[in-house]
Amino acid sequence: MRIRGGRLRVGRNAANPSGSNGSGGGGPVGGPSGGAPTGSHATGRPTPGGGPPGGGPPGDRPPGNDTTGSDPTGGDAAGGDTAGGDTAGGRTSGPASGGGSSASGGSSASGRDSAGAGRLVSPWPRAAALLLAGALPALAFPAPGLWWFAYLALVPWLLLIRTARSPRRAVLDGWIGGIGFVIAVHHWLVPSLHVFIVLLAALLGLLWAPWGLLVSRLLGGSPSARRAVAAVVVVPSGWLLIELVRSWEGLGGPWGLLGASQWEVSPALRVASVGGVWLVSLLVLAVNTGVALLIAAPPARRTAGVLLLLCALSVTAIWAWAPRPGYAGTVRIAVVQPGIVAGPGSVARRLDRGEELTRALAGRGVDLVVWGESSIGAGVWERPETGRRLAALSRRVGADLLVNVDARQTDGSGRSGIFKSAVLVGPDGPTGDRYDKMRLVPFGEYVPARSLLGWATSVGKAAGEDRLRGDRQVVMTVPDGARGLRIGPLVCFETAFPDMSRRLVRDGAQVLVAQSATSTFQGSWAPAQHASLGALRAAENGRPTVHATLTGISAAYGPRGDRVGRPLGTDASAAEVFDLPLARGETLYGRFGDWPVYGAFAALAALCAVEGLRALRRPVPGPPGPPARTAHGSPGRPGR
Repeated sequence: MRIRGGRLRVGRNAANPSGSNGSGGGGPVGGPSGGAPTGSHATGRPTPGGGPPGGGPPGDRPPGNDTTGSDPTGGDAAGGDTAGGDTAGGRTSGPASGGGSSASGGSSASGRDSAGAGRLVSPWPRAAALLLAGALPALAFPAPGLWWFAYLALVPWLLLIRTARSPRRAVLDGWIGGIGFVIAVHHWLVPSLHVFIVLLAALLGLLWAPWGLLVSRLLGGSPSARRAVAAVVVVPSGWLLIELVRSWEGLGGPWGLLGASQWEVSPALRVASVGGVWLVSLLVLAVNTGVALLIAAPPARRTAGVLLLLCALSVTAIWAWAPRPGYAGTVRIAVVQPGIVAGPGSVARRLDRGEELTRALAGRGVDLVVWGESSIGAGVWERPETGRRLAALSRRVGADLLVNVDARQTDGSGRSGIFKSAVLVGPDGPTGDRYDKMRLVPFGEYVPARSLLGWATSVGKAAGEDRLRGDRQVVMTVPDGARGLRIGPLVCFETAFPDMSRRLVRDGAQVLVAQSATSTFQGSWAPAQHASLGALRAAENGRPTVHATLTGISAAYGPRGDRVGRPLGTDASAAEVFDLPLARGETLYGRFGDWPVYGAFAALAALCAVEGLRALRRPVPGPPGPPARTAHGSPGRPGR
């Protein structure tokens, strides 16, 4: 700055090394002798779209200017973005004084970074943290069985997504965390799928991409009380729809539903009797969301605390007032678990071992003997003497046998092929009651689009030939004195599908009987996780459930989901008898079905409606105003 001829002249770089006057103009700013420089930053008047009056820091905005990330329920901003502006570049809407743009240089983004100090910004460390955060919920399932951890396990993932600086980043955070979740929950498939587990996880992880955007939308910024309430309702609803979509058999089925981690928690099992595993998942997600709000959103802490208290009170109310199944007698069911039988001739030797263990049940007054999945394999079932041996065994024990046949057969409609079938055998041979497995394991029992993916059989343990599906569920009647015991058979991972057990109970099944084989996954978490599903199906429907396997874990559960008797572990080759209490009456889940899923749809639809109305009411930006004039200048030649 220098004075010549009584005039104050400001050089191009005297006040601003960048050559800008704070409004983006590059020319000198001046006035009459002894006068102050003109323009918005010098006079203290606000520019028509620039910074605040009084010459504040470039790019600063007056409070209340954020609208893009506004509260979907009418509260405060979620993301701090400016309507009509580009926060990544620090631009705001409207022309600035002198015809230039606001010289923020990214101050909006940097301001948000400073507010969220310590957040992971670098792509690779953030991706690693997201993979780990997505994997944490797996610890809540058996075998670790840290059921209490389920109520906190999602908090790190939620907090990471909350710090996403753009919608695109939030979507990516959801996807990467979903990959971590899928790999952790299904890691026991690695020996069968090898590297394809990564491809499977990448595809299924896409289901969490929109959920990441939803989390960022509701938890980002500084949530108001209303937005906190919306988050505790809508974030769990979004997760529940992910669970619903991936429950489709073609995507692997409903393995690892978050509510299933609560299989041994009595209050959670009572919740399952009201709304199934879906309602338990909603509860777990609501608690995680509330805890995330407590940690990261001080303005919403009181609201979050109230919401968590409401969750606890709701569970207490369900525990006290939800209908309980009534006692209706006892049935004695035996489970035969031959254990690991491998090597040449294993099919015949497994049958011999099952026969030996069943003979030992004579005189114990059992009403039914259950063998595991594929207990009778190909090459054995076709022999006439096999049926005669099983009939003699039934006469010796004094009870029917429910065996499982994995062999080439012909069904009632004349289809021929390999079926997995639950077959009831009485003193006179097969009774004619047969259930063919309906929901097959992708790649394990059939290869989807075999013409395209058939090569998977050469690099993994995919099925060499597709099994055929059954076309209906079956309720079988077992003679039991003067009355008939009605059982509902399920095969393998069909116990993971809540709708199948519910259908059997509505058709009159008094006992749910699951036949399974997890010998391929011995030593992993899979046997324990599979066995735990029986507790949920029992509690949901108010009916006892038996889970019989070839190699463990075999177990039984009462009508309230509580364990009955002693389970047979993966190291056991034995038979166990379970005295199961029968029940009468109907649970709320049995009566109303998957109503929490419809509630989740309604919550998301309500959010979409609110957002749509807000978009319609948002004023349309008008045309830009006329160029600003300086005190003694013109649009073309400012300062003259």
